[in-house]
Amino acid sequence: MESKNKKQFNAVVIVEGRDDTKRLKQFFPGIETIETNGSEVSDETLAEIKKLSQTREIIIFTDPDYNGERIRRLVTEAAPNAKQAFITRKEGEPTKHGNSLGVEHASKEALERALSDLHEVQPIKSDITKEKYDDLGLGMSSEARLLREKIGVKLGIGYGNSKQFLKRLKMFGITYDELKRAVKDVK
Repeated sequence: MESKNKKQFNAVVIVEGRDDTKRLKQFFPGIETIETNGSEVSDETLAEIKKLSQTREIIIFTDPDYNGERIRRLVTEAAPNAKQAFITRKEGEPTKHGNSLGVEHASKEALERALSDLHEVQPIKSDITKEKYDDLGLGMSSEARLLREKIGVKLGIGYGNSKQFLKRLKMFGITYDELKRAVKDVK
C-alpha cells in the first residue's frame, strides 16, 4: 500500500505547517510537502515553489480560512499552473476546543476526496457575470453565505466570501449553467 501512495503522489503538496504534513504522511506515507510556515510566506519559499512548478506538479492544500486563502492566492501567483485541493470548513473543524480550523484535523476520507478532486485554473473565460451571480442568490442575500458554502461543497471548490467565491468560480472556468444546476441541486 505504501508504494501505491508514493506513486499516486508525484506532486508536491503545499501546506501551511508541519501539523498538516504530519497528518498527510499519516495516511499517505510517500507524500512530499512544502510548508509555508503559516501566513507569512517568505519570498524564498515562493521562489522555491515557482522553480519546482517548472518540473513537478504542485497541489495547493491550505486551511479553509482567511489565512489559508491568502496563502493559496500567493502560491497561485507564483505557480499559476498549480492544482487546488479543498476541504470544507466542517471537515477542517478541530476536535479539541480552542484549536483553529485546518487540514491537520481532516479525516482520511476528507483528505482522500480533496486530493482526488483537484481543480485547475482554467484559461477559458467563465460566462458568470456579477448580475447572474446575484440573481442566483449568491451575492448579498440573507441566505447567500450558507448557499455559497453548500455550492462550494457541491462543486468541491471550498468556501469564500461573496467576492472571493465569484472570482473562484471564474478562475476554475465554471459556467453559468453548471452553477445554476448546482444551486438547484442544493436548494
